[in-house]
Amino acid sequence: MVLTVMNLNIEKITRLGLSQPAAIALAQRINDLSSSLTTEKLWQVISKDILTLNHPFELHLFLFDAVFFNWDSSKGPPPAWIPTDEIITSTNITSVMWELNIKSYDELHQWSIQNRDSFWELMINRLNIQFKVAPSETLDTSSSSESPRWLTSAQLNIVDSCFQADKDAIAIIAQPEDNNIISTTYGELEALTNRVANGISDAGFVTGDSIAICMPMTTECVAIYLGIIKAGCVAVSIADSFASDEIALRLKIAKCVGVFNQDYISRDGKELPSYEKIVSADGPAAIVLSSNNSEPVKLRDGDLEWNAFLSDKLQFESIPRSPDDHSNILYSSGTTGEPKAIPWTQTTPIKSAADAYLHQDIHEGDRIAWPTNLGWMMGPWLIYASLINKASMGLYYGVPTGKGFGEFVQNAEITMLGLVPSIVKAWKNTNCLSGLDWCKIKAFSSTGESSNVSDMLYLMSLAGYKPVIEYCGGTEIGGGYITGTLVQPSSPATFSTLALGLDVVILDENACEVDNGELFLIPPSIGLSQDLLNRDHKEVYFGGTPRDKSGIALRRHGDQMERLGGGYFRAHGRVDDTMNLGGIKISSAEIERALNQVEGVSETAAISVSPPEGGPEWLVIFTVLEQAVSLEKESLKRQMQNTIKNNLNPLFRIYDIVLTDALPRTASNKIMRRELRTEYRG
Repeated sequence: MVLTVMNLNIEKITRLGLSQPAAIALAQRINDLSSSLTTEKLWQVISKDILTLNHPFELHLFLFDAVFFNWDSSKGPPPAWIPTDEIITSTNITSVMWELNIKSYDELHQWSIQNRDSFWELMINRLNIQFKVAPSETLDTSSSSESPRWLTSAQLNIVDSCFQADKDAIAIIAQPEDNNIISTTYGELEALTNRVANGISDAGFVTGDSIAICMPMTTECVAIYLGIIKAGCVAVSIADSFASDEIALRLKIAKCVGVFNQDYISRDGKELPSYEKIVSADGPAAIVLSSNNSEPVKLRDGDLEWNAFLSDKLQFESIPRSPDDHSNILYSSGTTGEPKAIPWTQTTPIKSAADAYLHQDIHEGDRIAWPTNLGWMMGPWLIYASLINKASMGLYYGVPTGKGFGEFVQNAEITMLGLVPSIVKAWKNTNCLSGLDWCKIKAFSSTGESSNVSDMLYLMSLAGYKPVIEYCGGTEIGGGYITGTLVQPSSPATFSTLALGLDVVILDENACEVDNGELFLIPPSIGLSQDLLNRDHKEVYFGGTPRDKSGIALRRHGDQMERLGGGYFRAHGRVDDTMNLGGIKISSAEIERALNQVEGVSETAAISVSPPEGGPEWLVIFTVLEQAVSLEKESLKRQMQNTIKNNLNPLFRIYDIVLTDALPRTASNKIMRRELRTEYRG
């Protein structure tokens, strides 16, 4: 079947930035091509051979819509990128298929969920996970699929699997804002990790101690994270952007006995106090790094300056741990106002590294950048996805929404760039990346928020139309449950597959399978959490959930997902009272708890709303004022934004405030936020 692109509107094309002669020539060329090419092939030629970054992006979008105007959606959403045979042959997925003598990707996914023990044994071997005592069994589900035992009888320290690359290979490519790129080899990173681990031992910390990290994602931060775990302790990840009260809460929940911190954080030309937030939080003994851009802070008694803490000993034998021993505590919002403390075990990083190997197709020597920090699961994910796969991680210390970051991606020759959609929207709105060469990029990856077609098509165009691997999962998964691959066509803002080794069902409120509803996971999988520090894990994830056809209890996750044609999926945000704001998960209750303290406010209801065209969620606050109080809406919005900045996170931005006389409630007095979402969307 061929496509004829009829009547490309010349006037429309000229309004999009082309001269009339150029518009006529473009339309004629496309019409000539359309007489002999399939729809998919026509777009491939247009995107690769006709469109350039010098063309306005609005023209890219116009032509994409024109080419796929009569597209048959039963085949799936329109593909903006299709892998060549050469690309498919070079992927890790194809290598796995050859090993298993499997002919198609769909067959591989079926094998991975029907043979979960064999699948994870294969991935452990492919990643060359290091053991001090090898497991007697990969998977034991004799107790239940909800609480399986992984790697029975094994002893390991997952950090040992992070240093298998050549010692002279580049482990980290870092750039402070407005400074030169600094490279750190695997040998240098391992030596610094060992100095941290020795310093931890010398300071009197013991196996199992919880030690927090509340600082930006720097080379030292990575070494600290690995050193804590190598020393047999538990790294507690806290976002440096949080206010002191939120930091204090997280330190308390994890019972931290120490914290690594930085005196100031340099960001966008500003010096932001960081150590003083630890002091205000009445945090435990702190090891404080200097930003080198300000006068050193005066430390509390018992706190240590970084160089005084750091050991001179370059060797350290990692402490053996059991597979289910905690390695990392991360936080994800629940709906009660207190964040869930989710432990990662020694096996969780295997999920992160396996996803990167299979779905982002990370090879030895690749260079991965993903603006993040340890307070979000993508921070630890980036460490393991890079190091276990013998790749390099790119760390930019500045704000990722400007041209400086784009220049870093270019100069560091990044091959896989991950991000949240909000960053893409900022690039698109400011056109700050013009003139850059991202030819080294093989793929993008997007997570943390719902994305839209326009923004993701723009992202693809920045590197000459490279695929976007949409990636959705969670802290309690250790990676993704739904994603994309480099062996399948990439359609903007959609997922092409469930993650290998995982299966799901989509149900309506009556537990019937539907194409658009709440998604539930079918356990088991390496990476799925099995306990929480401050919640009943079974109740949170399995309480009241139905069972699948084989009798396995389904695991609640809370995402709304739509099944499209051709095996594709589209995300529609959360079904519960949790939202993703700028890629950070937070509950409505946490925001309301802060905003209800604003003077003149009686109560609030925080909801997230998907924009009509899709993409990052909008934060909307329904507000009931106290009797006889009158506040101007914009003034109230400024007060609330300032409250969020000071008490929660300055990255959370209010889109709108709706003043109302009362909030809708259930018979049990719970706020009906779903009704408010419907009301706001009109």
